[in-house]
Amino acid sequence: WAGEAHPAALVDLSPRLVPTRVPHSPTAAVLVLHGGASRGERRMVSPTQLSVLRMVPVARRLASAGDDRLAVYRLLNSVRGWDTETTPVHDVAWALEQVRADLGDLPVGLVGHSLGGRAALLAGAREGITSVVALNPWLYPTDHADLRGRRTLFVHGTDDRIAPLARAETVARRLATESEVGFVAVHGARHAMLRQGKVFEHAATEWVRSTLLGVPTDDVRGPVREVLDGQGWVDHGAAREDP
Repeated sequence: WAGEAHPAALVDLSPRLVPTRVPHSPTAAVLVLHGGASRGERRMVSPTQLSVLRMVPVARRLASAGDDRLAVYRLLNSVRGWDTETTPVHDVAWALEQVRADLGDLPVGLVGHSLGGRAALLAGAREGITSVVALNPWLYPTDHADLRGRRTLFVHGTDDRIAPLARAETVARRLATESEVGFVAVHGARHAMLRQGKVFEHAATEWVRSTLLGVPTDDVRGPVREVLDGQGWVDHGAAREDP
C-alpha cells in the first residue's frame, strides 16, 4: 500500500532471552542455543518452531542438575538460520551483555545444537566463556575459533545426514591442537537428537557440571566421564542404554 510499511518490515527481528531458571545467587550461567535453517528470507524465530522446542528439555535438564548454582537461559535468535547481516554469533554477544548486566561477571557456558552448535564454537572465544558444548553442530571444515582456556565438548550422531560427522571431527581435531576438546560419537543417532536424545542431553549436562560447577570427575557419569578420564574421543555404542 502506498505510504505504508510492508507488514514484514514491522516484525521485530530482535534476539530474545528466555530464562529457564535463575537462582538468587548463581555461581555460573549457561546460554542454550537453538538451530534451524533459514527459509530463504529474513524471518523471525518462533518460540514454537521445532528447532527451538528441541532445546527446551536440554535447558530444563541443565537447570535441574545445576541446583541453585546455575542460571540457565535459552536464546532465541534475531532471525532464522545464519543471516549475513546479523549472525547467531552476534546474538550470543548480545545475550552475554544481558546476562552480565543481570548477574555480573560469572563464568558462562554455551550449549548449542546444529547452527547453534556452530554459534557456540565460534562465539566461544568471547570473554567470560569457559565451557562450550556443540550438539550435532552444522559446520564448515574451515570453521575455527581461538578456544584456548576453554573446555569444549562435541556430541555428534554417526547417522546425522544434515550436519556431517566428518566435518565436526575435522574441526574438533584442529581445535584440539591448541585447546581442551572432547568428542562423543553417538552411534545410530541422527540430527534432530530424537533417537538416543537423552544421551545428548545427559552429555551436555555432565560437561557443564564438571567444567562450570567443578563437580569432581568421580561424580560424572556416562561417556563424559570417559572423556574426562583422558580418552578424549569416545564411541558411545547404540547397544548401550540411555543414561
